[in-house]
Order: sequence, then structure tokens, then C-alpha cells
Amino acid sequence: MALPTAVGATPVPRKPNSSKKPSAGEIDRFVGTRIRERRITLGLTQQELAERIGVTYQQAHKYERGINRISAGRLYNIAAALEVQVAYFFEGIDNPVRSNFSQRQRMCLELARNFTHITNQRHQEALSHLARALAGEDQQES
Repeated sequence: MALPTAVGATPVPRKPNSSKKPSAGEIDRFVGTRIRERRITLGLTQQELAERIGVTYQQAHKYERGINRISAGRLYNIAAALEVQVAYFFEGIDNPVRSNFSQRQRMCLELARNFTHITNQRHQEALSHLARALAGEDQQES
């Protein structure tokens, strides 16, 4: 039974002329990508994820890249830290069409995350006004 697919259009890499199930390495990379996408969606850094699951930044990076295999127990902890069910990481693996964050989406998420860390309300308001002004300039140039 195929799991539901996520929205998007990037297939999981498969070996040429192969209709077999993905290899263990391909699954590791797919799961790692899903971890990364969820982390970014929540506005977490790799360091913050690492702290939540009790590993080093380097280890979290290796999980996201699919370099190191993730044990079942660790995947359970990652799911809890990212507020999803374990099955989330495998959604779309049998019918590999998934979303990719664009560079612009990543910048927007990073901007939002950094904005929430600004404690001075006047600075937040100034940044908000600046963003509106710059957006207005872009519209006038078009």
C-alpha cells in the first residue's frame, strides 16, 4: 500500500531502469530530507534540533543528509522533537513526489525565525516598516 504523497514535483533518485523499491541509502536520504524540511518549517536550526534530540550538531547534519542511518529509537525522538508521527518521514516514499523548499522560502522562514528573536519591540516595528518600504520600492520598479 502506497503512503500518501506530499505536494511537489521532485522524485527520489532511483537507479536507472529500476522499478524496484528504493535502496536503504535512498530511504536514508529521503527520511533525512523530510527531517530537514520539517525542521525548517518549524523555524529550527540544526543546532536546536540537535539539542532537542540529544546529539551534536554534526550528527544532526549527517541525519539530514542521509549519511548516518537513524535508529528506530532516535527516529521516534526526532518525530517527537519535530511534533510529527514517525510515519511522516516516510510519506511519499513509494510514490516519490515531494516538495522542495525554494531558496526564497528558506529565506522567508529564516527571516521569520530571526524576527521572533528580536526582543526590542521598536526594533521589530522598524524592521517591519523597512520591509514594507522595500516591498513598495520593488512594486514601483516593476
